[in-house]
Amino acid sequence: MAKRAVFATKALWVTKHDPQELWPAGYTPNQHPGGAGLPEYVAGDENIDGEDIVLWHTFGFTHVPRIEDWPVMPTDYVGFTLTPSGFFDRNPALDLPEQNGGSHCSA
Repeated sequence: MAKRAVFATKALWVTKHDPQELWPAGYTPNQHPGGAGLPEYVAGDENIDGEDIVLWHTFGFTHVPRIEDWPVMPTDYVGFTLTPSGFFDRNPALDLPEQNGGSHCSA
């Protein structure tokens, strides 16, 4: 199963944008022997600095059902947050234009 679904082995993939790269498991995942899709896209280890990129977020595909999961499957929670670190040199909200008259409060 993992040969054709290598995309599900990692939660996050980043590739350089290529309009031909559309399918994380490859165009025909049930017909290739494995390695198509994201593993193929990242195989060249291209530099992405300053390039248009695609962020591939994979979640929920790695659950292999167990007999204990039937008839009621347990709940899994998945979350994803992007938080910039060092992206700005300061808080961009501090560069707001002054209000009319420069007053902080309106009376």
